Amino acid sequence: MVKKYAVKKIGIIERYQEFLPVSEATPIISLNEGNTPLILAEALPAELGLKNVRIYYKFEGLNPTGSFKDRGMTMAISKAVEEGAQAVMCASTGNTSASAAAFASRCGLKCYVLIPEGKIAKGKLLQAYRYGAKVLMIKGNFDQALELVKQMTRDGRIKLVNSINPYRIEGQKTAAFEIVDDLGDAPEYHAIPVGNAGNITAYWKGYKEYKRAGKSEILPLMLGFQAAGSAPIVEGRPIEKPETIATAIRIGNPASWQGALQARDESGGLIEAVTDEEITRAYRFIAEREGVFAEPASAAAVAGVRKLAGRGFFKENTRIVITLTGSGLKDPDYALSFDDKIEIIEPELDRVKEAVH
Repeated sequence: MVKKYAVKKIGIIERYQEFLPVSEATPIISLNEGNTPLILAEALPAELGLKNVRIYYKFEGLNPTGSFKDRGMTMAISKAVEEGAQAVMCASTGNTSASAAAFASRCGLKCYVLIPEGKIAKGKLLQAYRYGAKVLMIKGNFDQALELVKQMTRDGRIKLVNSINPYRIEGQKTAAFEIVDDLGDAPEYHAIPVGNAGNITAYWKGYKEYKRAGKSEILPLMLGFQAAGSAPIVEGRPIEKPETIATAIRIGNPASWQGALQARDESGGLIEAVTDEEITRAYRFIAEREGVFAEPASAAAVAGVRKLAGRGFFKENTRIVITLTGSGLKDPDYALSFDDKIEIIEPELDRVKEAVH
């Protein structure tokens, strides 16, 4: 007789509620987000010539909607329901819209999304539609879309769920908790892409809270990386027309700018820029050599680690965690843009043999 087992999977609110602003009155709207793997890199350290340095990928692409946004959205939507909201709204370059729409559908909230014209990957746009969001495309950029959302949600009837919503940061900080739980302590270095800058802000908050709670002994240096054509923090000024192939970080005036600076300065880390060419090289490397398929924005952090390794930045006997923010399936057009079309052959053994040589 086959035994049947009850499998209970929990999301980040249930797992880390003692560190989150929730109570018994908070309804938990969850898709079992979090618990993403920390994958040991095998090819990258050898490629970079790093001796006695262990590199890990925190692969957030295995969250329910394929990105790290689910961590913050479970908190933002749960609190919106607790506060009696009937609808939520966000501006998005893609991942936020997918996550907001999914969690809103889970609890019957209406979801409205503003996206910049022509600046969103098809995989992400498809998700927002299929989860039932009302999607509006504006003739402008992300920063203009976010300003409109701020105005639309000012009276409180519709809840804003972008990362300027503090509950988003609270949810996203749990990724730092998971890393410490898995490694037994914080890593010496943490590399992360920087777009709207909510994630680097959240990770730093999480690391500090866990250390205060006695869960870790050290704090990492936070290493943030922006795309060169969309690097307002690096340049010290808003970028009016940001451009990069990494659509998730194509943001010219980050909402969490000050949080990113705080993470950089308090940790003794840095925020630098990497080119689209460096991002593309890293994007292909982790897929073709590590078996990890992440979206282009994720590869910005890998490109940054490669750049710093070339300068002899990393000390021996240390650990580096690289956050890979989303799945490569988010941007299928970019994934197919490098190689020749699929070769079509006759169904004959000789033709197959010829093709594989």
